[in-house]
Amino acid sequence: MKADGRSRRETSRPMSKPEPVDPGPVEVFAALGDPTRLSLLTKLSDGQTRSIAALSADTKLTRQAVTKHLHVLEHAGLVKSIRVGRESQFGYRPGPIVEARSYLDRVSAQWDEALARLKALVER
Repeated sequence: MKADGRSRRETSRPMSKPEPVDPGPVEVFAALGDPTRLSLLTKLSDGQTRSIAALSADTKLTRQAVTKHLHVLEHAGLVKSIRVGRESQFGYRPGPIVEARSYLDRVSAQWDEALARLKALVER
């Protein structure tokens, strides 16, 4: 009970669906850090959607393993899934790669500025 006589349940807000969170560069870099996921993304980067069966056809991976990797890529925003009949087709989404590249460009510029300041200090 709270000081005003109401229970915690009475004062809490109704539960609502959480807002989608932008995975940002961390999720993208984590997803790209695995060679299998990088290979799958490379296959999809030609712009064509593919089924799990097609993506696992020329690999030693099971369809279940490919599915797990595709879900990691989807969570990072790198691929999208489209339901076609009984199958899911997966396609490449370039936006997160562009955002990750922009992030790396900003970090690179920060390091360039810091190293330029250090160089100026050392050369005095």
